[in-house]
Amino acid sequence: MGDSNQRPKKPAREVDAIIEERDDGADGGDGSLPPIRIEDVLPLELVVYPLGGRPFFPGMLTPIQVEGSPYYETIRRALESSGKMFGIVLSQAEDGREVFNPDKLYRIGTVTRILEAAINEESRQIKLLAEGISRFEIAEVLQYGPPIIVRVAHHATNHAADTADGLRPYTMAVINALKEILKYDSMYQEQLKLFLSRHNFSEPDRLADFVASITDATRSELQDILETFSVRERMEKVLILLKKELEMVKLQDKISKQVEEGISEHQRQFFLREQLKEIQKELGITKDDRTADLDRFRERIEKLTLTEEAEKRLQEELDKLAILEPNSSEYGVTRNYVDWLTMLPWGVYSTDKLEMEPARKVLNDDHDGLEDVKERILEFLAVGKLKGEIGGSIILLVGPPGVGKTSIGRSVARAIGREFYRFSVGGDA
Repeated sequence: MGDSNQRPKKPAREVDAIIEERDDGADGGDGSLPPIRIEDVLPLELVVYPLGGRPFFPGMLTPIQVEGSPYYETIRRALESSGKMFGIVLSQAEDGREVFNPDKLYRIGTVTRILEAAINEESRQIKLLAEGISRFEIAEVLQYGPPIIVRVAHHATNHAADTADGLRPYTMAVINALKEILKYDSMYQEQLKLFLSRHNFSEPDRLADFVASITDATRSELQDILETFSVRERMEKVLILLKKELEMVKLQDKISKQVEEGISEHQRQFFLREQLKEIQKELGITKDDRTADLDRFRERIEKLTLTEEAEKRLQEELDKLAILEPNSSEYGVTRNYVDWLTMLPWGVYSTDKLEMEPARKVLNDDHDGLEDVKERILEFLAVGKLKGEIGGSIILLVGPPGVGKTSIGRSVARAIGREFYRFSVGGDA
């Protein structure tokens, strides 16, 4: 069905004024469609248009567009019937191919008449405007179709009994709940104005159906409303739906305000910080982030004894850093790389101690067990002693966290008289 979900926002006062006017029991005004009474002649046989979404309620208008079988044949059959009427019934089928299975249909639906129709025979397409009239119950399936044809029983509403039963308090409760919802969400304005242009609040059955149709209730909850013939019981159920809707719009309004306040505060702080930076720069009190980073790295480099190759590479990275935007991802990568390079102890050396027995004693003092690891390290040191140096060599220790990789490294550094320096190159070190 082609019912639009777009709800343009309008000032709530305009609708409130109409509510107050209609609340006095005024009629629908000139130009409204004449009411259809159950006592009028309604067909006892209807062609059925199954729905796969939400139920369609009496008193509602909806545009429908159908194209191809079996929907096209269904609406053509309705157009050829007396009064151009058909039944809209919600289907329980989850598979779209079973929508036209009569065994999958709910028993209660809505008698609907076609107000306008435009037919394109060539493309087998029909566009129509339909109005819900009253509830009906499927008494017997005459043709399994498609199209589906059923014999129906109509259910009349006794308005005199409704008034005697005192539906006025329920009507007022529904009106007040609607007014409260409009304070938080004006998206219901257009639907409410459309309803008030055709009906008034002296029709509690129409009001209950209308309110149910505009809520976000589930299809099963809406079908339950459709199947409730007692107007009093229907109003009670609709009030429960309205209370849920009111709590939802209150929560949505609260969340929206919190988000807006958070964004506003964040934006305010951002602009203030930017203004503070500009003021400080003008006064010479501080520097921007990029200049501060470059100055800090240059100060570090002056204290280092770099190799020619390292100095050249660092200068290239500093030149790149000077032209990159501080907010770019590449700036962050380059800055971290230069930061890491300038923190290394360039030009700081120590004399290696490559004696086996002191190294063995350090390893045994620091670690029980791990004999295979310690023996491999001693073999490594022995080779270094024969070569006279161990520069550029790497020992790879593999294992899960907590097995002693870092402590073994610290012991090796102590055994050969070197400073121990631990750093991560991407992940667990």
